[in-house]
Amino acid sequence: MTIRRNALAFAAVLAAAFAAPAMAQEAVSLRLNWYLGGLHVPYYYGKDQGYFKAEGIDLTINEGRGSANTVQVVAAGSDTFGMADSSSVIGLAAKGAEIKSVMSLLNSTGFSVVSLASTGIRTPKDLEGKSLAVSPGDPLGQLFLALAAHNKLDMSKIKFVQVDPAAKVVAVLEKRTDALLGGADDQFFLIKYRGQEPHALRYADHGANIVGMTILAKQDTIKAKPDMVRRFVKASVRSWEEAKKNPGAAVDAALKVKSDLNRQSTLDQLIVDIELLDSPNSKGKIGMGAQKDWEQTIALLKQYRELDTKNDWTAFHTNEFLPK
Repeated sequence: MTIRRNALAFAAVLAAAFAAPAMAQEAVSLRLNWYLGGLHVPYYYGKDQGYFKAEGIDLTINEGRGSANTVQVVAAGSDTFGMADSSSVIGLAAKGAEIKSVMSLLNSTGFSVVSLASTGIRTPKDLEGKSLAVSPGDPLGQLFLALAAHNKLDMSKIKFVQVDPAAKVVAVLEKRTDALLGGADDQFFLIKYRGQEPHALRYADHGANIVGMTILAKQDTIKAKPDMVRRFVKASVRSWEEAKKNPGAAVDAALKVKSDLNRQSTLDQLIVDIELLDSPNSKGKIGMGAQKDWEQTIALLKQYRELDTKNDWTAFHTNEFLPK
């Protein structure tokens, strides 16, 4: 028995000696574009399931206050990564912000004309003779001009009603306007969960697509810590892949952090965002930005949002950190 005990003890020591050391954890923060919703669920799921920990990342997720604010926070170095829409990344980078997209997350925009299904708006031509709720300075209104031009709409036959952002849904529900300019993963569900049947006419389906949401980092971070950026992107891709397979479980992980979330609404939002991951050009690879999508985004921003830049798309986005 003594010989057997000694043999077992020696085996245990040998196993410990050759065991792979635990990966040191590096503190990393992600600033969201807004309060926790369906779009953000995969990151909470990835953290809960240990995907970031497996890549040596101790992830802190902070809620945001809008994409422009997130870009500014990341540019200032207050957070390692940020989630922000492409127009905010491109616009502020063109003005000198030292930031860059390292993941082209949603390659189709969720921008939509959202209406009650009973209104009968199904094609862009149906918008003539209708009234649309829009907010002052809203990028949705500016990019609607691209949709109108692509579909040869008579703008004199469309009435725009200026309202505060929070009043758009109310204007549609009270039938003060026929539709609103909003999001397929946002106002669409605000209407649905008020007991009405909504319909979304998506910009992306009618000639006015821009890259939607991105993950950005400071240029200094990209240069100084490329391996960390690569590991973060790898864990992000895995988180989204697993959330696609198990959206309900992913939402439940987010509920552990914010228990007052409406589970069904959050799940519905996530499913729409999963649909928006791809564009016809992105080849179904999570995080990959297609040159054609980014070039079209820049062209539309120049034409309709007064973007001033001579840089090409690679100044604003890189695919170099995606898993091979």
